Amino acid sequence: MASYLFLCLCLFFPHLYASFSSSGSHSCSSLIQFKDSFSITEDASSYCDEIAGLQSYPKTNSWKEGTDCCSWDGVTCDHLNAHVIALDLSCSWLYGNFPSNTTLFLLPHLQKLNLAYNDFNLSKIPSEFSRFTSLFYLNLSYTEFAGEVPSQVFTCQNWFHLISPGLVHNLTEVRHLFLDGINMSSVNAHVFMNLSSSLRSLSLAGCDLQGKFPKNIFDFPSLNLLNLGDNQLSGQIPRSLGNLLQFTHLDLSGNQLSGQIPRSLGNLLQLTHLDLSGNQLSGQIPRSLGNHLQLTHLDFSQNQLSGQILRSLGNLLQLTHLDLWQNQLSGQISRSLGNLLQLTYLDLSQNQLSGQIPRSLGNLLQLTHLDFSQNQLSGQIPRSLGNLLQLTHLDFSQNQLSGQIPLSILNLTQLEYLEISENSLEGSIPDEVTALPNLIALDLTNNLLNGTLPSWLYTAPSLKAISLSQNQFSGRIKEFQSKSLEYLYLDNNKLQGPLPSSISQFLNLTHLLLSSNNLSEFPQFLKGLKSLESLDLSCNKIEGKIPQWMQEVGNDSLTYLNVSHNSLTEVEHFPWKNIEFLDLSSNLIRGNLPIPASTINVFLISNNSFNGEVSSLICNVTSLRILDLSHNNLSGTIPQCFGNLSYGLEFLNLKKNKFYGTIPPTFAEGCQLSNFNLNGNLLEGLLTPSILNCNGLEVLDLGNNKINDTFPHWLGSLPFLQVLVLKSNHMHGSLCVNSSKSSPFFSKIQIFDLSSNYFSGPLPVRYINSFKAIINVEKIGSTVSYMGVNDDGGDFYTYSIGIVMKGRDMELVKIFTMWMIIDLSNNQFEGGIPKVIGKLNLLKGLNLSHNNLNGDIPTSIGNLTSLEWLDLSSNRLSGMIPNRLADLPFLSSLNVSENQLHGQIPQGKLFNTFGNDSYEGNKGLCGFPVSKGCNIIEPAPPNVLEKDGSKSNIAFGWKVVLIGYGCGVVFGMSVGYVVFQTGKPKWLVNLVENQQEKRRRRKSKKGNRSSRRRRI
Repeated sequence: MASYLFLCLCLFFPHLYASFSSSGSHSCSSLIQFKDSFSITEDASSYCDEIAGLQSYPKTNSWKEGTDCCSWDGVTCDHLNAHVIALDLSCSWLYGNFPSNTTLFLLPHLQKLNLAYNDFNLSKIPSEFSRFTSLFYLNLSYTEFAGEVPSQVFTCQNWFHLISPGLVHNLTEVRHLFLDGINMSSVNAHVFMNLSSSLRSLSLAGCDLQGKFPKNIFDFPSLNLLNLGDNQLSGQIPRSLGNLLQFTHLDLSGNQLSGQIPRSLGNLLQLTHLDLSGNQLSGQIPRSLGNHLQLTHLDFSQNQLSGQILRSLGNLLQLTHLDLWQNQLSGQISRSLGNLLQLTYLDLSQNQLSGQIPRSLGNLLQLTHLDFSQNQLSGQIPRSLGNLLQLTHLDFSQNQLSGQIPLSILNLTQLEYLEISENSLEGSIPDEVTALPNLIALDLTNNLLNGTLPSWLYTAPSLKAISLSQNQFSGRIKEFQSKSLEYLYLDNNKLQGPLPSSISQFLNLTHLLLSSNNLSEFPQFLKGLKSLESLDLSCNKIEGKIPQWMQEVGNDSLTYLNVSHNSLTEVEHFPWKNIEFLDLSSNLIRGNLPIPASTINVFLISNNSFNGEVSSLICNVTSLRILDLSHNNLSGTIPQCFGNLSYGLEFLNLKKNKFYGTIPPTFAEGCQLSNFNLNGNLLEGLLTPSILNCNGLEVLDLGNNKINDTFPHWLGSLPFLQVLVLKSNHMHGSLCVNSSKSSPFFSKIQIFDLSSNYFSGPLPVRYINSFKAIINVEKIGSTVSYMGVNDDGGDFYTYSIGIVMKGRDMELVKIFTMWMIIDLSNNQFEGGIPKVIGKLNLLKGLNLSHNNLNGDIPTSIGNLTSLEWLDLSSNRLSGMIPNRLADLPFLSSLNVSENQLHGQIPQGKLFNTFGNDSYEGNKGLCGFPVSKGCNIIEPAPPNVLEKDGSKSNIAFGWKVVLIGYGCGVVFGMSVGYVVFQTGKPKWLVNLVENQQEKRRRRKSKKGNRSSRRRRI
């Protein structure tokens, strides 16, 4: 009827039609010119699918000159006067600079404009947008505009006025505002309170908004959509959210909001979308959420929420998306979740949930994504989950699930990702299923699965990744028929060779892990793997040399090769052009050291029999980050160019070779070394102060060489030095600091070993005062359990050192971050033990033996509550052993022998476990366990069995120490005390005591013993 009336008007009033045609033609021409200012590129709208989940297409393809633009895709006209009033070009593949004089501004009647999800190539937002005096809807989200919103924009009364950097009032018409992805970092979020009271939609996601969350934002009575996600807003969500009866969409995700989720959210009864993820919210999920009967999307992930999952969530019958991952939720998973029949996405991973997986979840027939990984769930996987025929993603990894894998799970034909790694699943993988047609990734790593690999695994057509590492699979590997297979991880099993020789099915294999099996040769099928990128055959039984045909394996693509811990004897050269990681360590390889490709980042050849000199050509490999040549027979001088190589080198280990000469004299400015280990060579000369260029140095080990120098005090200024080992050299002089500077020395030091040198003078009080990491003043920054360095591939290389622990030389293959050790033994220190040593309350080991120390043992040592071993033997200490030492809870090894101590030995607790040889050579000591009694009335010594002679300490001490290191020192020592004290008949204890007394008398007749024993 309207069109008929319009036609009649045009017939009787032809000037009206002329005006209409002229106006329409002008609008169409402006649109054509606007279109021609951009190119059409699909990538320009890539965000449309990634963020909005919409399908993009070039809408302007329908725009043809000579046709009515009111019929064009994305264009809406007022049919009464042919004015273009709405333009929707979202997701239209537009790419190019947005002209400030674009003809788009010649459409003065435009009311709605949507340019979202195009790419305007970092153009600035033109101030001419202020011409749109009728505009009430604007969407510029994710349009790649650069800079900030200009102050001239939107000056008309129907919009708002921007006076940089804030918005001011007078908004009378604006209702929908979408500016996602526009930079507003200098705009205060509170200025949006000046928007029109008729505002319905406000979306400012990813605008870099900062400052406090605007608490009055919920005062707009017509507001139904608010999206402030992915900004940097802080503060709390207001407790009162007003009376927003029509509010449907709230997204505050990806900010820095804290506090609790307000209960008043339960009043927003029309809410369908609620996303508070990625904040710092704490407390429990409010029960009032059970009132949101219209809610379809609920996301509280990546917060700090605690408590249990509410049963009332089972009331949200319209819910399709529930995401609570990465919180601190505990307790059992509520059975009521089985009521959510519309649910398609359920993620409760990375919490502290326990108990069994509810069978009721088998009711969720629409579910496509189910993730309970990284919790504490136990019991078996419910068979009812086999009802979830739409499921594509199932992840129960890192729990405590047991039992077998239900056959029903392997009948889910839509399944694409199946991850149940790091549980306690047992039995074999069911073989009574056909090949899963859509399975892309299977991860059952680190379980107790056994048997042979199921036949369907070889035929699943879509499989790209298989990880069955760390199980007990046995037998031989058959031929995989999936040409899409890229990742095959079968390491740490009991699989045997030879592997199948057919290669046609492996053409796309890029990552292959077969370490820790029983392979005796390089698999023949490797010959055809032209695209292989990673290969791990470590920890097998492969002998001989790397075959020549291996040069063809991934010649251009191989970046990672690990053949360590085999019995290889020869390697001629490294043919792989792009190799980045090469590990040949722990083999039997002889000959000269080959030079790897210039692309190498990690080169590990330790524990072999390489000999000869290291060619300076290795310094041409400027990409090296980790180089470990330790435990070989390499000789000659260390290439001087290693000092320049330190520009990128972080880890250099030349330990236990036969290098001689001096340490490289120059280390380049900007040196990146964090670990420098030259221990166990024949190096001599002086230390070079240019090591200070290695500002990030954490471990410096120069022990067991022939370095002849005074103590390098300047090393104390290295800000991150944690381990310093200079033991067993020819270093000499005093450790006293003459400088009056007050800056702390060695503030991060944790292991300080100067043993077996010729240092003299008093113990270094100033250094001890500066050991802040041991005094527990500063927190140790690393969250990693061991000291080390990560390479780009995520592998972790631990530092290692040799120390004397509880009287025994030990190699620490890994340095635990909490080891705190000071060893100044076998020197010529004199004077007393300073009281300040009692400040080191995190110290685990203290060795001051074989020096010339005198005076009393300071009672402040009783403050060292973390101490596990204490060796003060072979000094000239006098006085009594402080009773406070008996209260040290972890002290499992004590040696104060060969001193001049006297008085009663402290009794009780761990002191009752120390043998006679802990005290021998102190004629004045009395009381248990020595045979000399004290001239006081005292209770009988504890009923502890004492082994005679040298067997005394070994029989108890080291058995217990081994137990202690496996289960914790306190537990280990407790076990030891029980094992060696209880259940022994009195006659046996008396017999042992008599034998010990006879042995002591025989020893006293042998004359003087050596007062000093030097251990190197």
